[in-house]
Amino acid sequence: MTSSYYTGEERSKRIFAIVGASSGNLVEWFDFYVYAFCAIYFAPAFFPSDDPTVQLLNTAGVFAAGFLMRPIGGWIFGRLADRHGRKNSLMISVLMMCGGSLIIACLPTYASIGTWAPALLLLARLIQGLSVGGEYGTTATYMSEVALRGQRGFFASFQYVTLIGGQLLAVLVVVILQQLLTEEELRAYGWRIPFVVGAIAALISLMLRRSLKETSSAETRQDKDAGSISGLFRNHAAAFITVLGYTAGGSLIFYTFTTYMQKYLVNTAGMNAKSASFVMTGALFLFMILQPLFGMLSDRIGRRNSMLLFGALGTLFTVPLLMALKTVTSPFMAFVLVTLALCIVSFYTSISGLVKAEMFPPQVRALGVGLAYAVANAVFGGSAEYVALGLKTLGMENTFYWYVTAMMAVAFLFSLRLPKQAAYLHHDH
Repeated sequence: MTSSYYTGEERSKRIFAIVGASSGNLVEWFDFYVYAFCAIYFAPAFFPSDDPTVQLLNTAGVFAAGFLMRPIGGWIFGRLADRHGRKNSLMISVLMMCGGSLIIACLPTYASIGTWAPALLLLARLIQGLSVGGEYGTTATYMSEVALRGQRGFFASFQYVTLIGGQLLAVLVVVILQQLLTEEELRAYGWRIPFVVGAIAALISLMLRRSLKETSSAETRQDKDAGSISGLFRNHAAAFITVLGYTAGGSLIFYTFTTYMQKYLVNTAGMNAKSASFVMTGALFLFMILQPLFGMLSDRIGRRNSMLLFGALGTLFTVPLLMALKTVTSPFMAFVLVTLALCIVSFYTSISGLVKAEMFPPQVRALGVGLAYAVANAVFGGSAEYVALGLKTLGMENTFYWYVTAMMAVAFLFSLRLPKQAAYLHHDH
């Protein structure tokens, strides 16, 4: 279908650009998620307490604080990408992620410098949150613009292939360290290793991103509304609210069944940490492989139908899946249940960036995508663990399941607002 649009050389260049942009995305999310997966080991070093749930609550609070920086990152980097080019924005964001990881890797513990330790940990997370806040919108925009027409769902799905790949590598590094080091060594110094790896990988990614071709034109960058919040809300407020509405549910269910799920299997289902890590490694790997398939499906059935299926299935099956996982005893059964949940999430994640990018014109696209995503993610995604653990300590864990279900119903309703034919990107070459 795409042969009439592109020469062989142009196809190759666009596919290389997808690889270049998404490789940096993988590094960004590896660095961001390493924190979540190593928290179980470094929590006592920064937040001394006799109660492990309180320690996890504190580290989850810092994780959420990283998310609160995302709207600021979405705004700053969205403006930068729309006014000064996608490439510049992509390079700066990965450089900031490198800095945040280096700070965490070298941080003295509470025993050495007292309250400065958690304060500096928070600062590093804020830098990383700012970086990731900018990364999502710019990468989604860049990959949507560079993707091959007629196969945009397939190619744009690689944003989440690398996003999940970053999570997967973070889990994998933890699993490898669990085999090589004792529990005491992991708590003493082992948790620092993944942050060093992440910082080095970010520098390699920076070199790759330098070779990317710019997708925005000088004309759109010089538009009076380019990267302007007033321009975005004056002309595209309805699109912004729609994106915000379905991203809230999408972010919440994504973080529930990915980052929080490992802790849920340990804390609630009573599984040991190693088994939970293996279950999540397998489930995330399958989740990653599913993205291009669901992206191809959206090219066939349309973005709107994919989003409606996501909202409907999420509303119907969230409570049954979480209730079943609560009492699961077999790691294999846990893997099957988590994978089923992630299949539902894939209707959204595979086209997450693209379905947003298709709602905005190029002069405010990175800002519209990045800011709407970051706000919804900060409020609903970043707080998922904190809300879940907080309700658990109050003895109201089941309330969390219904909260996720309600937000999925909201995602379904907002997906009804999606146009049957995208207003932007569809006719772009």
